[in-house]
Amino acid sequence: MIIRIRVIPNSCENEVVGRVGSVVRVKVCSPEIDEKANYVLINYLAEFFEVKPKSIHIMRGERAREKTVQIAGRSEDELKRVMESIP
Repeated sequence: MIIRIRVIPNSCENEVVGRVGSVVRVKVCSPEIDEKANYVLINYLAEFFEVKPKSIHIMRGERAREKTVQIAGRSEDELKRVMESIP
């Protein structure tokens, strides 16, 4: 499954804030420095979608706040159910 993520760095905790259209907004507790936010984002998304971190791949936007992310490791239906649970 391919999704678009809008990263909000420097948060108090990692959390999915919600969706605006097809873009999922995610807060991460890391600054944007040296791609630490990407590392934290990948690990958090792996936990959120219950997949291994190596199943998460940033396809576009590694240095931008808006990213295109590919998630593998679970069936498309299971991932869609998780996506539908996001307000």
